Amino acid sequence: MAPSQQAKSSKSARGLLTGLAVTACLLAGLSSARAQAPAKQPAAAPQATTPVAPQAAPQAVPGFWDPRRRPERPDLSRLTVIRFLTETDYPPFNFTGADGNPAGFNVDLARSLCEEIKVSCTVQMRRFETLVDALSSNRGDAIIASMAVSPQLRARVDFTDPYYRVPARFVSRKDAVMPEIRPEYLEGKKVGVIAGSAHEAYLKAMFTDAELHPYPNDDALRAALRKGEVDFIFGDAISLAFWINGTDSGDCCAFSGGPFVESRFFGEGIGIAVRKGNDVLRQALNWALFRVWEKGRYTDLWLKYFSVSPF
Repeated sequence: MAPSQQAKSSKSARGLLTGLAVTACLLAGLSSARAQAPAKQPAAAPQATTPVAPQAAPQAVPGFWDPRRRPERPDLSRLTVIRFLTETDYPPFNFTGADGNPAGFNVDLARSLCEEIKVSCTVQMRRFETLVDALSSNRGDAIIASMAVSPQLRARVDFTDPYYRVPARFVSRKDAVMPEIRPEYLEGKKVGVIAGSAHEAYLKAMFTDAELHPYPNDDALRAALRKGEVDFIFGDAISLAFWINGTDSGDCCAFSGGPFVESRFFGEGIGIAVRKGNDVLRQALNWALFRVWEKGRYTDLWLKYFSVSPF
């Protein structure tokens, strides 16, 4: 299963990634990638450029922590174990390792947090749609599963500070790459998107002259682009970066234009969920997230798992 709808999108809430009021750099290197917002003024569409191989570097590493706002160390004496819940199949964030144990970016980050807090740590894998119910019924203490913060989920759980976010991007075949994409450039173009996703809602609101083609899942969406049934596809950039640079794409395609990060559609970021009112654990995790980032371990983990840049 590849990352997609709503940051894989709460499988329906997760892709909704209010701008994050962080004074730290949103993303190291994001200035060079330039987050796009659709422009309203007319402009001539650019010609397709000569195909260029996707660039794997420099890497853009999320940074949501302000070194000038160091959190105080909370009282950790009541914490003896943290039972993390994660999902079963969402590589590279969560997957079953060769030894049969949970693995992935989220799993390694959870273990780093437990090391920082100096408590025992367990990681249980469950289907994504069961995670919130499992947390609410005390079958775990925290969910670390690329779960997007949203108003709907905030009504059921509390979240830590965000530890990453997912932009959206367009992908085209390599012979039709556009260096920039605006709504007027896609007038009459066929654009594939996952049906019912935040990405579809964004296109309907902002790219009103494009011809939208909804697909039920990532495989069908990407196959449509490879076969030439659509001119572009639009979705979560982390998922698409791995597909573009993997064998499944057949080296067919590349990003067109830059990232879209409008929080109204793509949410507040990805956080760790805890039960409502569990401020002891939430504050401990926020403190540990800052410490892991400050020590450079967060950056090491990101670069370990993300060899291609979604920005």
